[in-house]
Amino acid sequence: MLMTNQRRPAIRTLRGWAISVLLEAGAIRECEEHGWMQDRADPHSRERAFDVARRDPPHGVSPEEAVVEIAEVLDGIGDTCLECPGET
Repeated sequence: MLMTNQRRPAIRTLRGWAISVLLEAGAIRECEEHGWMQDRADPHSRERAFDVARRDPPHGVSPEEAVVEIAEVLDGIGDTCLECPGET
């Protein structure tokens, strides 16, 4: 039986990488109906995402730059979906 390691999908931008890390860590989620990213406000998940940024930044990006990108993406995401009724 052939065993393969699961590979992460190729990410084309640093912002895309940051969103992927935040989703994988559970710090953000996607609205199932509309696709907007939502901040889960979970400090443990956020810290996991920052740890990944420090430990395993994308090729050619310093750990400091990766941490800044994670923070900038988090700053730009609210905790509600902009299109869901009753959440505004």
